[in-house]
Amino acid sequence: MESIKVRQHIGQDGILHLEIPVGIREQDVEVMVIYQPVPSLTTIEASLESLYGICADDPIILDDQGIAEALDDDLAGAFD
Repeated sequence: MESIKVRQHIGQDGILHLEIPVGIREQDVEVMVIYQPVPSLTTIEASLESLYGICADDPIILDDQGIAEALDDDLAGAFD
């Protein structure tokens, strides 16, 4: 049994057309097709745009003291 993964575009007719050379001639084969829609790039861009400004009501404020050294110590072993 062989597995082949392809990405195809379905046109206006709503029919998926597949042409897959398998290298077998004059032989019966059993074929299973599983399809899954792939999100388009425009959908991803729209979701990123929807995130713009989500921290506007909770801004990051830096003061004259900077970042406390103790905060670094708390995380020192967290990523080992």
